[in-house]
Amino acid sequence: MKLLRLAPENTKFGFMRFRRVSYPFSAVLSILSVVLFLTVGMNFGIDFSGGTLIEVRANSGTANIAQLRQAAEKLEVGAVEVQSFGTPADVVLRFGLQPGGDAAQEAAVNKIKAAIGSDYAVRRTEVVGPRVSGELVQSGTLGIVLSIVAVLCYLSFRFEWQFAVGAIIATMHDLLLTVGFFSITHLEFNTTSIAAILTIVGYSLNETVVVLDRIREMMRKYRKVSTSDLIDMSVNAVLPRTIMTATTVFLALLSLVLFGGEVIRSFSLAMIWGIFVATYSSIFICSPMLIYLGLRHETTDPAVLPGKPRGAAKAAV
Repeated sequence: MKLLRLAPENTKFGFMRFRRVSYPFSAVLSILSVVLFLTVGMNFGIDFSGGTLIEVRANSGTANIAQLRQAAEKLEVGAVEVQSFGTPADVVLRFGLQPGGDAAQEAAVNKIKAAIGSDYAVRRTEVVGPRVSGELVQSGTLGIVLSIVAVLCYLSFRFEWQFAVGAIIATMHDLLLTVGFFSITHLEFNTTSIAAILTIVGYSLNETVVVLDRIREMMRKYRKVSTSDLIDMSVNAVLPRTIMTATTVFLALLSLVLFGGEVIRSFSLAMIWGIFVATYSSIFICSPMLIYLGLRHETTDPAVLPGKPRGAAKAAV
């Protein structure tokens, strides 16, 4: 019985020859992500911006978005965002904080519920005040910063400095591109998005460590192979595992996008983006960095003694 393989064995693809293209390409994307974040900004959900979210479902099976917008505009509660999601019957209404405190906010909620009438069933209502939203912003930012610091500490102990620098750059690259993804798609950025970013950091680190471990293993085996060829050999060796992991995770996330509902939609889409970005950065960002940092595998690994036989290395050359 043959096992399923998504990538052929013993591939000899020259990944490192694309490093002169991948770095300018990633630099442009990273700069664009920063520009989008500063100009367009993020579509902060009520978790961070404060306000009220009302999820309703049309009893008739199809929601009339235009009619709901017209009804909401007449209530004088500020700008009300009406958005369809999931099935044609599901609609989300969002509006900001009202002047006058909790009483005014509750009155605005009652106005909207009365305006939509009995044609729609209210499924959930979420209200977040300015103090709570501010605390969530601080907690979310602190969580991301602490996770990055933990990653940096782990990498500094786990690998030589060239490996650690390459992995750190790849992780920061993934974070920047994920922020740009949220800005350009205008997906709602909420607490589940913070969870997605932290998960992407972990996934990116896992992919990077797998590649770096194989590179270090190859360094012990082939002492006279050039750094570029050695990295290509290592990436090709882990390529079947990388493709299989990315494919299985992608299929699981795709099911969440299709059937998971609006609550985790931003998380699922961000994670799908993160899978491709993390796989790309581990191969085309982290690995080539070892070449630019002047990694010399003949002197980096003290476990390989100069007096040991070199027959395997000569055969590989």
